[in-house]
Amino acid sequence: MPLSRVEIITPSAERLMNRLCKHWAHKLEVEQSDQQATITFATGTCLMVAEADKLVVALETLEEEHLDELEGVVERHLMRMAGDEELAIVWEN
Repeated sequence: MPLSRVEIITPSAERLMNRLCKHWAHKLEVEQSDQQATITFATGTCLMVAEADKLVVALETLEEEHLDELEGVVERHLMRMAGDEELAIVWEN
């Protein structure tokens, strides 16, 4: 299964994760605990782990072509939820 991962340095990891989960819970299956969340998309899964100084995001898809698409969706939403905070997002796969 194709995988992609990013570690985003931010003091707002938990806030970002919570905002994304609330946003996606209206349309997608979301499982969330204090420091971790799993969002199930039609094309794959997103796992987020909020740490003190970073947000770790891992994506897994069934098809390679869906990985780039899911990276874009998650990245756009992270940027929107971050507001004025600049996020450096570089996916590793």
